[in-house]
Amino acid sequence: MGTLYIVGTPIGNLEDVTMRALRVLREVDLIAAEDTRRTARLLQHYSIATPATSLHEHNERGKTPGLIDRLRAGQSIAVVSDAGMPLVSDPGALLVRAARAAGISVQVVPGPSAITAVLAGAGITGAFMFMGFPPSSGKARGEWISEVGQMTTIGAVVFFESPHRFRRTMSLLLKELGDRPIIVGRELTKAFEELVEQPISGFADSARVARGEYVVVIPRVSESRKDAVDPASRPGPTELASEFGEMTENGNLRPKAAAKALALKYGLSASDVYRLCVRGQEDT
Repeated sequence: MGTLYIVGTPIGNLEDVTMRALRVLREVDLIAAEDTRRTARLLQHYSIATPATSLHEHNERGKTPGLIDRLRAGQSIAVVSDAGMPLVSDPGALLVRAARAAGISVQVVPGPSAITAVLAGAGITGAFMFMGFPPSSGKARGEWISEVGQMTTIGAVVFFESPHRFRRTMSLLLKELGDRPIIVGRELTKAFEELVEQPISGFADSARVARGEYVVVIPRVSESRKDAVDPASRPGPTELASEFGEMTENGNLRPKAAAKALALKYGLSASDVYRLCVRGQEDT
């Protein structure tokens, strides 16, 4: 029998692919790709001539039996998604389960993940729950948002969202959770990468709808409450002004939004933060 490989691919920067992933993609008989056009860019970049076939949510059930037959006949197949690790909010689960049921070896070739990338960039440690994409229907979406609020009492919550639904989801989160600070990543590892921390209202009220999938991190609730902030851990005026400057310059936040985010983060008065940081900038 052949081997079914689950291969992680770059989430943006093509240099993030592993040497093992490249070797496997060259050696297998077939690549089952979520989007063959997108995978073709990676294959062309590394001069890989392995044939590819589509495997997405609309055809996985129909194509799985044929792929299992090829594996039984001794061929090896690599499964790749559009980006990152396959099966994480992507197709492939049916094929993996069928392969295991048939006694076919399944090997994972780890690779980049938008989830761990944004958690590391946000400085979030400890328990977290990955929620995938929010449901598209109204009732299910409302129930999902409510569940997110409950889960943040246990750990951070991470989920994906598409550009055209992002502001709507932020508005629902604002009503459910209040104006808590969250972290949003977009275009991770690419030239225009963004990782912005600010209150939910800053994202809900933004008129800008950028292209590219969003990764949202909602910190654990105790990390967002003012009464959970240890006064001894709060930064001094110089450090606070430096963080304020970084948020307004590199994070592209308006001064009042940055002041509000810092106030929520450290359990301070937003007006005090604003006066201190704006005055500090004017005095330099």
